[in-house]
Amino acid sequence: WMLTSTALVLFMTLPGLALFYAGLVRAKNVLSVLMQCFAIAATGSMVWMIAGYSLALTEGSSNYLGGFSRIMLSGLTTDSVSGTMPESVFIMFQMTFAIITPALIIGGFAERMKFSAMLIFSMAWLMLVYVPTAYWVWGGGWLADMGFRDFAGGAVVHINAGIAALVAALVLGKRRGFPTTPMPPHNLPMTVTGAGMLWVGWFGFNAGSALAADGAAGHAMLVTHLGASAGCFAWMCMEWIRFGKPSVLGIVTGMVAGLGSITPASGFVGPAGALVIGLSAGVICFLATMWVKRVLVIDDSLDVMPVHGVGGIL
Repeated sequence: WMLTSTALVLFMTLPGLALFYAGLVRAKNVLSVLMQCFAIAATGSMVWMIAGYSLALTEGSSNYLGGFSRIMLSGLTTDSVSGTMPESVFIMFQMTFAIITPALIIGGFAERMKFSAMLIFSMAWLMLVYVPTAYWVWGGGWLADMGFRDFAGGAVVHINAGIAALVAALVLGKRRGFPTTPMPPHNLPMTVTGAGMLWVGWFGFNAGSALAADGAAGHAMLVTHLGASAGCFAWMCMEWIRFGKPSVLGIVTGMVAGLGSITPASGFVGPAGALVIGLSAGVICFLATMWVKRVLVIDDSLDVMPVHGVGGIL
């Protein structure tokens, strides 16, 4: 089951995110966004192997950072276990979280960062921000000691990525022409294709976080689907009320908001709770998007903070 979950994320969620983002940018930047997602997946995997996993998820001498026992994955054998599963499978599964989180951030500064700067920033952020946060929550760090619960990455992935995207957008400044020049998505069918892949691949993240093929995994999958469905519906209704008609971009964005919001709670709430969370996400993330873009006039290109960040906080 964990191998299946990992494969779902790697071959559905990661390409899905790349297509989702690539369809939303202007035509001249499509290959740039695809290249950035692909490069982060490849480079982030190596960084995770070299030091990321060891510092994020092995026992350390403090509550703030993991240990050095698995630097370069030293000591890992075919018999190594993490809980009840082969450690190699656990390393691979957790690697998918580590590489998609910096990939999410690129939506905040899409169309205005050099490739070399993006790669340096992403790998530095992975080691300096993601790795310690993952240890605090999932590795036995100070947040875990306080009873903080994040089933599948609402804080470690979504709040983390949302805040980083917001700060990056503020530091870099607006794209030339924003907000007066229209910058419509160049290919919405590509975005919808990516969204469909995200929806399916997200089951790997959330149901896989049960770390077993059991009732907890099935429950997480059910509430994940309900949260995404409710997010779609609520965002669609908000657009209908605000603009007089719904849009395909809105409904897929609502899905992402629902998924991001149900992620941290997917192991802890029932179907009714998932419905409330998803409906709330569709409404609140929609309002947050309007506020960031139209009131604060922040050029978070692909709405990472109002969708992922606000959704994770919610």
